[in-house]
Amino acid sequence: MSAPHADLVARTRAAPDEVDLLGLAGRDGVLHVRAGIGLAGRGVAARVAVADAAALLATIDHDDEVQSAGTGAVAFGALPFHPDPSAELIVPEVVWGVADDGTRWVTTIGTDQDRPPDQALPVPTRVEVAPVRPPEWWCELVARATEAIRTSGPDGLSKVVLARELLAGADAPFDRARVLARLRDAYPDCFVFHVDGFLGASPELLVGRSGDLVRAQPMAGTAPRGADPAADAELATALMASTTYRREHQITIDMVYDTLLPWCSYLDYEAEPSVVGMANVQHLATLVEGRLSQPAPSILELVEALHPTPAVCGWPRAEARRWIEAHEGFDRGRYAGTVGWVDAKGNGTWAVSIRCAEVHGTTARLYAGNGIVVDSDPATELAETEAKLSAMLSALG
Repeated sequence: MSAPHADLVARTRAAPDEVDLLGLAGRDGVLHVRAGIGLAGRGVAARVAVADAAALLATIDHDDEVQSAGTGAVAFGALPFHPDPSAELIVPEVVWGVADDGTRWVTTIGTDQDRPPDQALPVPTRVEVAPVRPPEWWCELVARATEAIRTSGPDGLSKVVLARELLAGADAPFDRARVLARLRDAYPDCFVFHVDGFLGASPELLVGRSGDLVRAQPMAGTAPRGADPAADAELATALMASTTYRREHQITIDMVYDTLLPWCSYLDYEAEPSVVGMANVQHLATLVEGRLSQPAPSILELVEALHPTPAVCGWPRAEARRWIEAHEGFDRGRYAGTVGWVDAKGNGTWAVSIRCAEVHGTTARLYAGNGIVVDSDPATELAETEAKLSAMLSALG
């Protein structure tokens, strides 16, 4: 914990007007919003290690006239792929919120709400993009992974998620607010997020808690979108019928369900996955939902237990992580981690950090990954990463 904060007070009041969370966050604030529902913050009242976040939030007094999940003091964070209890969360000076029932509020700890709006930055006229490693190298890595899975035995490695990096350089700084606006417009059903230069649009809910209600929506198994409705429907049907993708998807569902169950008085998941369509790809997704037993765990306890899921790591988790560390060739940082918020009551919403980039000045580092199983085809997997990377490339302009 950076310093005692017993002198801070979080004052929450109803917001009388419509709330544009993306506009309020600007290019330097924190943001976690889907379909207009979520939170945005500006300024920094405190920075705290994730291991100390619950204790710090408890020291901040509150004067809350709204009493909703996300009111009072809130900490935002983007946690790395490799779990790290020293990873920082940010407690903003001012937070705006919109709940799914339309409730709107503003919480102030400091005075950053008086800051003038961001001035527009020049639009880059040239952006150069290059893979950090050649596509051929990555295809060979996929082939090595499938061989490792094939020879690992029935109780060994069954899935490993492999990622690629692209590096983009522009002739003027990227305007993160403009990038976020493009992501919101192109992917309205995704979690659009930003924390300290790490931004993206994730379709996948790792876990959310509101009171005793807990939800997750694991996704695994991806297909491209079709050029017309008939082709799109055909690809979706093939995705649902694929034994490979259904097996990959079920691994993630089982892990999420088995991890959450000990905390729950009731937990269930949909009998059949659905196909969730994005602008560029479509995924298999299954909603997991239940009621937490009392005393309910904090959202941060649930995040720690679930992350990383097989959707971004592989299975078994420990073996997959070791294979990634030995062969992938780069530090993922916050890519394939988790991004979200926690309030002083332990509520929160955390998404899986995919479809994302680190954007600082004139440079952006983009990431995409795929789940590799025994019969994965390197060329097909490469094409899938290209489709996923297109989301951020388009947003960068």
